[in-house]
Amino acid sequence: MTKIISFNVNEERMPFIKEWSKRNDVEVATSSDSLTLDNIDLVDGYDGVTIAQVGNFDSKIFPELKKRGIQQLAQRTAGFENFDLEEATKNNILVSNVHSYSPESIAEFSLLLGLQLIRKSHLLDKKIKEQDFRWVPEIRGRIIKGKTIAILGVGNIGLTVAKLYKAFGANVIGYDPYPRDSVSHILTYKSSIEEAVQQADIISVHMPAFPDNYHLFDEKMFQLMKNDAHLVNVGRGSLVDTKALIKALDSNELVSAALDVYENETTYVPGNHRGQVIEDEVLQQVLFHQKIDYYHHCAYYTDDSIKNMTWFALDATLEVINTGDTKYRVN
Repeated sequence: MTKIISFNVNEERMPFIKEWSKRNDVEVATSSDSLTLDNIDLVDGYDGVTIAQVGNFDSKIFPELKKRGIQQLAQRTAGFENFDLEEATKNNILVSNVHSYSPESIAEFSLLLGLQLIRKSHLLDKKIKEQDFRWVPEIRGRIIKGKTIAILGVGNIGLTVAKLYKAFGANVIGYDPYPRDSVSHILTYKSSIEEAVQQADIISVHMPAFPDNYHLFDEKMFQLMKNDAHLVNVGRGSLVDTKALIKALDSNELVSAALDVYENETTYVPGNHRGQVIEDEVLQQVLFHQKIDYYHHCAYYTDDSIKNMTWFALDATLEVINTGDTKYRVN
């Protein structure tokens, strides 16, 4: 019988793993730990491996996998920037990801954040807790209809976000290095990120992270925005220079921001830090800033996503075992 071992598995994934195992007649063992050099021996006797790596992956693991006859490594998330793909290829390890596990989950959350910002629900929450029930300009919102929404990264998720905003009557523009003529009825492509940002009332970010877009949103980019614009980032934390964002908010270069991701989040997310001091001073500012709504990488977190991430990674693993390749490969 084919045998797969899955790392970083918690209890909520177990029902999905058991169902997949039964459907495919494959034995799937699990570990709650991350795959490291210290526990690499756990893969002995298995045909394939799935993981959900948070933070950089130790490239020294690749030759160890090769020694043990493992041909692949299936990441259960969309992000794969934390893997050295050249080293993986050198060791004949095929790395795969789950590039589209539930676009609707992230898209709907992105829309939720945009609505929160434009209707100032974060300020409303504060007023209600203070029992201040007045109608004052501070909490007066705006509507989506007629506003310009810039979608940066028009892939499966970004396009779904565009459709949602379009349904509200918004003017949707976008930027993507690979524009598609087939979506012209949904959005209008702009020739650069800067052009899109300058025109937008809400900027919704859905880009992967690469070295050349590190801190894409820096002081210069924030200065291009309308003073009444809002930023929503459900892409990658490294796309935003958080210190520059805070400075821009404090100097009224934009109204507010909603962040589902933070550039140095892996120290704290996921994790329970109740009663503990957050030593990251920038994160501290994010958590308590009046103009920032922060969520701990929760846009993806739905029933559909957890099932699909689990199943698609196992599908990719089995596909490599049986055929030597998979449509989910990234190297």
